[in-house]
Amino acid sequence: MQRSKVKVAHISSVHKPRDVRIFEKQCKTLAKNGYDVHLLVPDDNGWEEDEVKVHAVRKSANRIIRMTITVHKLYRLALKVNAGIYHFHDPELIPLGILLRLRGKIVIRDIHEDHPKQMLSKKWIAPVFRSIISLFIKSLEKLSSRFFNAIITVTPSINKRFSDLESVVIQNYPQFELNQPVTNKEISGDPYMTFVGGITSIRGIMEMLDALEIVNNSNSGKKLRFILVGSFETSALENDAKNHEGWKYTEFKGWLDRNQVNRIMESALAGLVLYHPVPNHVDAQPNKLFEYMSNGLPIVASDFPLWREIIDSDQCGLLANPLEPKEIADQILYILDNPEEARVMGENGRRAVIEKYNWESESVKLVNLYEKLSKKYKNKLK
Repeated sequence: MQRSKVKVAHISSVHKPRDVRIFEKQCKTLAKNGYDVHLLVPDDNGWEEDEVKVHAVRKSANRIIRMTITVHKLYRLALKVNAGIYHFHDPELIPLGILLRLRGKIVIRDIHEDHPKQMLSKKWIAPVFRSIISLFIKSLEKLSSRFFNAIITVTPSINKRFSDLESVVIQNYPQFELNQPVTNKEISGDPYMTFVGGITSIRGIMEMLDALEIVNNSNSGKKLRFILVGSFETSALENDAKNHEGWKYTEFKGWLDRNQVNRIMESALAGLVLYHPVPNHVDAQPNKLFEYMSNGLPIVASDFPLWREIIDSDQCGLLANPLEPKEIADQILYILDNPEEARVMGENGRRAVIEKYNWESESVKLVNLYEKLSKKYKNKLK
């Protein structure tokens, strides 16, 4: 069997068409390795890039429509594409995956988040019900996963729940080759720090603004800007942030493409990743942590055991209690006051990405899994 004849379909109802993990990393990696790769997503039109063929269904107006009508449209499109291997990325697509398995298809489920732990910090769920719902989802995930030919998880802690199944950890490390070598940082105007990603309360936006206000009003005389890239979780949170005293030092860029983000990181003094200590964050390995490192930025991060292990072992940043703005501000001031040490931290982080925290090393595991499935089920793929 020629590997080029294996048709693969990645499916998402939630993620953007150019999602970094799905499109840039996984789909393009498989295409480079000879697979016929298709991506099924809500978008305006279909298109093709780097031998990845994108098929579009109409975008949904709200969550209920997305979880019902959009999922149904994606299922019909999946049948039309008629792939040999299907790889889906959202929990609401579990029924779609089961239906494809009942049709004899090879199906991979990719778990990007620890969904049971997420439920423990959802504000829209009454606290008394969070543990019950979390346990229910945990049981449902494990039961439904037995239908699938393989499970991919983004962290070792999630993978522990599926260790008795065909499972592999493929971590969300950055594509190192996309970033240009970091030289001397050139910052016009006051220095700035940056945060890139989804902007939510539990990702520390208000504490970052608190710390920014403390730094700019400290006796050090230092002035610091904050470049914020991403989109707000709610309009209410955006209004709260814009009414904060620290907002006057903030430049809000909204969503930017990867090249624009890299240009911001090239001249930033440091990257902030100050998630709150909710269950889903403590054992997570956020992609932005490694993106900052790959761009040679020292990091100011939440003091979680796993993050401490990474940052301390590679000497690439500083840690703070994410709920204590004064502690965050002190670490930021340390970076401002010690530029040479900050430069070394950035170099250390970049070296760690080159040596171990990179997509190139993870992509091998993805290709190996597809090779294994292609050989195991070669009669179905003819």
